[in-house]
Amino acid sequence: MRWNDIDKQVCSVARSLSIVGERWTLLILRDAFFGTRRFDEFQSNLGITRHRLSERLGKLVEQGVLRKVQYHDRPVRYEYRLTRKGLALYPVLMSLARFGDDWMAGDDGVPLEYVHQTCGQKTRPVLACSECGEALRPEEVKPQVGPALQSVAAAMEQGDTDPVSPALFRQEHAREDA
Repeated sequence: MRWNDIDKQVCSVARSLSIVGERWTLLILRDAFFGTRRFDEFQSNLGITRHRLSERLGKLVEQGVLRKVQYHDRPVRYEYRLTRKGLALYPVLMSLARFGDDWMAGDDGVPLEYVHQTCGQKTRPVLACSECGEALRPEEVKPQVGPALQSVAAAMEQGDTDPVSPALFRQEHAREDA
């Protein structure tokens, strides 16, 4: 499968990567969460070429992650603001920051600390169960085929080798057999 077709996979990770999988995109989003809104600020902060930045911002706008808002008439200038869809990526960025803090911080320590303004305490992101609130650990979470993959699973059981998401299907059935 070609990278340009990744959004056609019946897989939420692959579909999400079709939007945020390019190496500059998450850095653009990081800066947007830190309050950067204007093209020149993104370009200056990131050191990305103007062409590449324009391309990435355009895709984020097209995908509904950012929206363009005009802030000046002459010449016409726009700023980029996170949409609700864009704001939903906050846990992804916080999880990446936690990974970097835990596994890639040098002897000087973490680059940023996060303070929860409601309680005033430093905080670290934790992935938790939406139902019971317990922290999620990979060995305690089992994926199972959802509605969008049921037809794919049925086709694979009948010998169809459509590679839409066979790894997920095999993982599910391997756990059932164990």
